[in-house]
Amino acid sequence: MPAVPVRADGDGRARVSLAELIALRARVGRVRPQPLNSRALAAGQRSSRLYGRGMDYAESRVYQPGDDVRRLDWRLTARSGELHTKLFQEEREGRLLVLLDTHASMRFGTRVRFKSVQAARAAAIAGWYAVRAGERVGAMAFGSCRQLLKPQGGPRGAVALCGALSEWDGAARAVEAAEPLSEALARGGRLHGANRVLLISDGMSCDDAARGRLRELTRHASVAVLVVADALELALPPPGRYPLEHAGRRREVSLLGMRQRTEFQRALGAGQARLGALAQGLGLRWRSIDTVADPLEAITALLGARQAR
Repeated sequence: MPAVPVRADGDGRARVSLAELIALRARVGRVRPQPLNSRALAAGQRSSRLYGRGMDYAESRVYQPGDDVRRLDWRLTARSGELHTKLFQEEREGRLLVLLDTHASMRFGTRVRFKSVQAARAAAIAGWYAVRAGERVGAMAFGSCRQLLKPQGGPRGAVALCGALSEWDGAARAVEAAEPLSEALARGGRLHGANRVLLISDGMSCDDAARGRLRELTRHASVAVLVVADALELALPPPGRYPLEHAGRRREVSLLGMRQRTEFQRALGAGQARLGALAQGLGLRWRSIDTVADPLEAITALLGARQAR
């Protein structure tokens, strides 16, 4: 396991916990990922395996079921005690790009944890899952924090992702900036090399132009969407008075009548409803989870094998 920088860790509820993100590796380790061939992009949908004699050696990675045993890297296998496969210059491993929403609306939660923390947990699981399947993983933060982590392979790539998620969580709290989803997708679309994209958001930044940007992105990559929502955004709240805190100020919202509760839920859940409808309308893989759920099942469903269209 690569060394991880020492920093103040979050509580896993209102702040992302780096230790928890790294520990999720064990959870993903119990799941058997679909073996992935090295990919040569063809409209983001087809994959091919290119190898033979006379090609330049590029690097080695952990052996994946289905790899040609004639290409085992015996020296690295002997040093590490774990089977490794040689990759050559012509081969292109799959690359997963996680687009992570860091808007202020993500820093909200009434059950267990904030949406921002749940989003980071889902992104980390996606990273561990991808590298186990032989892919490289990178990430782009949009919204309050706008940073890029270039794709890396193996455990080092997943650890780098976890570190970035922790850092971005802290950086996003210092800035209250809005970025329409369409602009974030345009930035993501300019990042060449990723043949799979996972968008994680609560949908509050979803604008009308996002439909065209998402459709354009699907021409170059396979796109999946994970909508993260709070319980209050998914169902009518029970009658009562609800204390809410924002920017250090506490207020009480009275939700006693049916009309009040309905309007509150509709306004609060507008983002996740809009993004979910958009993903479904475009025929994308998508799932919705709340802040209590285990993201593992949703991530494996989104990133699992799918027959090319």
